[in-house]
Amino acid sequence: MVVRAGREFLAIPGPTTMPDDVLRAMHRAPLDIYSDAMVKLTYGLLDDLRTVFATKGKTYIYIANGHGTWEATLTNILSRGDKILVLESGRFAVGWGNAARLMGVEVQSLKGDWNRAIRPAEVEAALRQDTEHKIKAVLAVQIDTASGAYNDIEAISKAIKAAGHPALFMVDAVASLGCMPFEMDAWGIDVAMSASQKGLMTPPGLGFVAASDRAREVHKSANLRTPYFDWTERDGNEHYQKHSGTAPVHLMFAQRQALDMIFDEKLENVFLRHRLLAEAVRRAVAVWSEGGVLSFNITEARERADTVTTIKMANPAPLLAYCREKCGVILGVGIGDLHGKAFRIAHMGHVNAPMILGTLSVVEMGLQALGIPHGKGGVTAAINYLGESVKP
Repeated sequence: MVVRAGREFLAIPGPTTMPDDVLRAMHRAPLDIYSDAMVKLTYGLLDDLRTVFATKGKTYIYIANGHGTWEATLTNILSRGDKILVLESGRFAVGWGNAARLMGVEVQSLKGDWNRAIRPAEVEAALRQDTEHKIKAVLAVQIDTASGAYNDIEAISKAIKAAGHPALFMVDAVASLGCMPFEMDAWGIDVAMSASQKGLMTPPGLGFVAASDRAREVHKSANLRTPYFDWTERDGNEHYQKHSGTAPVHLMFAQRQALDMIFDEKLENVFLRHRLLAEAVRRAVAVWSEGGVLSFNITEARERADTVTTIKMANPAPLLAYCREKCGVILGVGIGDLHGKAFRIAHMGHVNAPMILGTLSVVEMGLQALGIPHGKGGVTAAINYLGESVKP
């Protein structure tokens, strides 16, 4: 017997559930790619991306997922044989570093722990040891969706400056942009990147990069540049150069609608919504953990992300299957070092209280149905928190 009907609900950290208005925005004929309307669409998105990144720098749109956009950042500011410092806190900074290594870049890793965020003091110490300033860039991820770690990007930037090191600071904001504060200019970030399929509520396929003046100056002498990703080419006067050819028109229709929805809600309200819903999830998990079977992957509460919660469990497969098959709720699996040892609840992008409380209720239902030891009343704890926090 099942208790679900209709389509399944995705509680995974990407692609996230998209608003119907965003899906409908794509259901139209394409534009003439040389028309004034197409030019307006492109420049409108580029301008509004500056608002989301909080930068006066240049922005770029690519037909790419996050992995492709990693490559866009690396090719534009590095040269063969350059050295970078990768700050580990889970799977994704490691993946970014591996992409650089395959491109002929020397990669030094600041080994982290999948149970904690990056320690700014360790970053400063590592850079102080590089007395010859061979490290050309420092790479970090604001939120690692595998571990669920939230990294304090502002504090890391201050550590780089405290070390007196000239390396460019590059940040992956795929799982954070449009969900929580990101202040590229104020925090001293040189290159930032993100993608469409998470907090920006759009189907996978668009990658975004923002570059500071300092990064664009370094770009002039970079020799890893490739025709498709090249900033110089995309800064050309012809509109088609902004896309290195044919524009991804329908994805841009969707992204336009999604950004309009974000701006209508106002970014500060979007950030507050994510903080509240994330804490509701954490309240539920804290109660469930009393049974001794489930636990937070990130041990320090202040280092837990507001977009995804990673929950350790010896064998989550039966619970995942129950939620999917009986209730139509798809939870995120453990990935990387947490494969088969954790599951993940996403709370990013197009998400609200009914979605989160429904997801938590299904998980608690599964724990009970499968006889998995857990503290009782996790959903009640989430409801109580939201009831106390969201006033009339």
